[in-house]
Amino acid sequence: MAREPGFEGNAIVYCQGAFATTNGKTAHGLVRRSQRYRVMSVIDTTHAGKDAGEVLDGRASSIPVVADLETAYRKSLEEGNPATHLVVGLATDGGRLSEEAKADLARALDLGLNIDAGLHDFLTEDPFLVALAAEKGVVLRDIRKPPPRSELHFFDGKISEVGALKIALLGTDSAVGKRTTAWLLNDALDAIGHPCIVVGTGQTAWLQGARYGIVLDSLINDFVAGEIEHAVYRAWDVEHPEVIIVEGQGSLLNPAYPGGFEILAAARPDIIVLQHAPARKEYDGFPGHAMHSLDRQIAALEMISDRPVVAITLNHEDLDPEEIPETCSRISSETGLPVFDVLRDGAEDLAAIVVSHIPRGGVEEERPK
Repeated sequence: MAREPGFEGNAIVYCQGAFATTNGKTAHGLVRRSQRYRVMSVIDTTHAGKDAGEVLDGRASSIPVVADLETAYRKSLEEGNPATHLVVGLATDGGRLSEEAKADLARALDLGLNIDAGLHDFLTEDPFLVALAAEKGVVLRDIRKPPPRSELHFFDGKISEVGALKIALLGTDSAVGKRTTAWLLNDALDAIGHPCIVVGTGQTAWLQGARYGIVLDSLINDFVAGEIEHAVYRAWDVEHPEVIIVEGQGSLLNPAYPGGFEILAAARPDIIVLQHAPARKEYDGFPGHAMHSLDRQIAALEMISDRPVVAITLNHEDLDPEEIPETCSRISSETGLPVFDVLRDGAEDLAAIVVSHIPRGGVEEERPK
């Protein structure tokens, strides 16, 4: 991500038919946090009339869910904050965009909205949308479109020069809440005086305003390790934080998204925090592919990285509220690790665990006992 973030305008988030599903995780991220846009509304007929934050987390966000683009745009005008952008909040398998969605995007261009999208179906390669954007004087941006090969980096070992504590925020599955936990931990560390940077590895982190990162799954494989290393090193070189959190992608053993391997190899984390959804029995989107057990996933991570998993963070999907404390206690007993539901309870206790791993006088090469 070479682009620098900053407030860019008022956004309508397009998530038709997918909000509150794993295919809506980009929209979820923007509702929970955005330093790039002022989020005005979310489009999804399924939950129209509700508060987006209430749908996601049971906490009001003052971001309404509306049924269609016209309603969203009219509402922004009535509130005196005219929308400037439509942001595609879908995160579909394979990054594909339906014909129905493309028709909605064309209507957004007709309204004079810029469009930012993070899918593999590049809007800037659709002749009709490109011509319509030019006619209306607005911009199409494909966040997942990789940089030219001449701008990509090859791994060269400079990761060893990074003096911050490096955390890999990994997960036992895709769409399990790794990025959300990374931001909550970042904020908790900053609040107690330990400057922290999140290095994003997907399109949603960029859309939320991450200052450093890459879109890992759109890169040519030869350059993935080098781009991870470069993003982490640049965050260290420019900001000199005490802690760098690298957002995980997929999971080590997910059949379609084994992104954890590259992060462990190239970012060379000092510690690992592992996000887990205990109610899941199969990998997200892949019926019949049973999830590996938590202890097997921890063992695989520690064997490959030679670094410790220091905490488990809970995704409480499909758990009743009264089940959550008992589930945390059970997992802690089974793994011997502290377990936190940071989305429900905050990340302060997790931050205290992280701080205990910051060596005095700088980060050293510590191996698990």
